[in-house]
Amino acid sequence: MTDLSIIIVNWNSTAFLLKCLESIYAFSQETKFEVIVVDNASPDGDIGVVRGRYEDVVVIESRKNLGFARANNLGFLASRGEYVVFLNPDTMLTNPAFDLMLRQVRSLPAVGAVGCALLNEDQSLQTSAIQTFPTILNQLLDLDIVRNRFPGCRLWNIAPMFAAGTEPCSVEVISGACIMFRRDVFAQIGQFSEEYFMYAEDLDLCYKAAKAGFTNYYIPQGRIIHYGGKSSIRRKAVVMKWSSILQYVAKHRGYSYQLVFRAAMACSALARVITLTALVAVSGRARRESARAALLKWWLILRTMVSHFERKQPPEKVPTQEAQRSQQARCSGGKGR
Repeated sequence: MTDLSIIIVNWNSTAFLLKCLESIYAFSQETKFEVIVVDNASPDGDIGVVRGRYEDVVVIESRKNLGFARANNLGFLASRGEYVVFLNPDTMLTNPAFDLMLRQVRSLPAVGAVGCALLNEDQSLQTSAIQTFPTILNQLLDLDIVRNRFPGCRLWNIAPMFAAGTEPCSVEVISGACIMFRRDVFAQIGQFSEEYFMYAEDLDLCYKAAKAGFTNYYIPQGRIIHYGGKSSIRRKAVVMKWSSILQYVAKHRGYSYQLVFRAAMACSALARVITLTALVAVSGRARRESARAALLKWWLILRTMVSHFERKQPPEKVPTQEAQRSQQARCSGGKGR
């Protein structure tokens, strides 16, 4: 069996995907791996470049955009690794992250989701690499200045990111930009929940793992640059993200809790909109631009909290293995490493 299946869902990010693949092959020397790319009907039509440069990468082309969760589940059907890692295309390994993660994860008890350090382009830490499950209180207090001042607070607990040691740490949520599972655990907890088109599927997956009795771990030795949001339209992404969070809250906390959550977040967003509007009016040019960006973000969040209604339509099912085999003419692949 292959040690690791690396599953990458691509949408219009071929340039980033090629850099990502280059880093995987450069830094994964100890691991016998395979790479599966699921292209979500990218408009740019450049996915053929991947086939040309990497003959052993399995490429599955979907005729329509399945969303992040469904596309990853489709990639999982084609995988054979003892472990699977779901990786964003806009990422790049800066060290043997997967070798290091596999070394440690094999000795850990009852392992659920596993993640590593995510870096910004300037090599600074992305504090979104680990999270806590969203509650009313931790979302109301979700301010960078507060989180960075009190990283060990249980409301967000990002302290493991700043610890000096290299030992794995138990956490609640691992970012979906790079999330690893033992394949039988991923199958046992029901894979990605497909009612999420994009965003919050990592929250849901980590919650299911914790509920099933597994422990989610952060392994700081692995280091991966995550450019972030390179295949999303910003305005649409903000709305989709918070709609998905509301969906997650309703699913796991109940609709009554979601109503209170929406009301609290609407009040918080309104307060920030008022504050940022005043800041835009009095700030200098440099600060005004960042304030305007923040103002737009919180205005969109406010609108989402006020106007969001749960979707009642059940999600379409992921294609079965039989359906996948019918697409073989559109797939190409090899044996991996």
